[in-house]
Amino acid sequence: MSGVTFLWFILGLAALVVGAEWLVRGSARLAAAVGISPLVIGLTVVAFGTSSPELAVSVQASWSGQADLALGNVVGSNVFNVLLILGISAVITPLAVARQLLRLDVPIMIVVSALTWALGLDGAIGRSDGLLFVMGLVLYTGWLIRTSRREVAAEKAVSQPAESVVPTAGRVVIDLVLIVGGLAALVLGSRWLVQGAVAFATAWGVSELIIGLTIVAAGTSLPEVAASIMAAIRGQRDIAVGNVVGSNIFNVLAVLGLSSLTSSDGVRVSAEAIDFDIPVMIAVAVACLPIFYTGGTISRWEGWLFLGYYAIYTTYLILNAIRHGALATFQAALLWFVIPLTVVTLAVSVGQAIKRRAQERR
Repeated sequence: MSGVTFLWFILGLAALVVGAEWLVRGSARLAAAVGISPLVIGLTVVAFGTSSPELAVSVQASWSGQADLALGNVVGSNVFNVLLILGISAVITPLAVARQLLRLDVPIMIVVSALTWALGLDGAIGRSDGLLFVMGLVLYTGWLIRTSRREVAAEKAVSQPAESVVPTAGRVVIDLVLIVGGLAALVLGSRWLVQGAVAFATAWGVSELIIGLTIVAAGTSLPEVAASIMAAIRGQRDIAVGNVVGSNIFNVLAVLGLSSLTSSDGVRVSAEAIDFDIPVMIAVAVACLPIFYTGGTISRWEGWLFLGYYAIYTTYLILNAIRHGALATFQAALLWFVIPLTVVTLAVSVGQAIKRRAQERR
């Protein structure tokens, strides 16, 4: 592995981060001008914009024949988004969870995660599966925007009308330049990142799936990290949580869907992904329901719980990749101690939340 390969990898990461920042900044300002709520901006514009690196990398990988990298990037990014990004954001400040997330968006995230596993049982996410995903994204996005604009209009009708700010032509041009420039940087960055990641996999003797689940997934999720942490710091908690949930939905429906459409054979799904990686993605999505439900917030201790599980998940991937002798002991500790303890803790928290809400209604 040469220094040039490492340089291209670093340049690819940098281009992805800068490109996503430009894309999100330009898109968010244009979206705000048409009257969309902060939660929906987080679920759509910010989420889709910060997920553009995953889209660029996975489509490029699928087009180049690195199917494991394309799938690993999506699955790894979804796990990273919930466990690490929400974990860090909640540790910084407890995150409020909107009711819409519990009623609609988190269940949709769970459904599309489970659908990925079901459609991959035959060994591939084919073109017809990809078309189904893309159609689902169009319907989901259209419904969100239509519902949000209706709610915002209703709120304006009952509240004191504020002076509206009409964006100038110059501002619109600047935003469009940011969007186009961001997309161009994402395309270049994805190409450099995929080339570097494949070189790393070859040099280290590590499978493309593991590289996609760890290095590439973390690298392409850096825009989500920056967006959610900054939103949490500034008190824009709807955007912080909506960004993660929306990104996960976008990763499956758009990234995996378009990746399968650009490859003649679709995206190959290995037995390892079916047996472990995709079920982990589903479990992480399901875990959001009880954690989001308790008190309508993600508390600091729940943020630390997410971070702990990401450390455990990454440790498992490394031990499994190098076939370490401690792997069996590590698996047994997870199965018989860590997972049951977490389930009991969450069950107690949910029970307390239900009891508290019942008392409040009396």
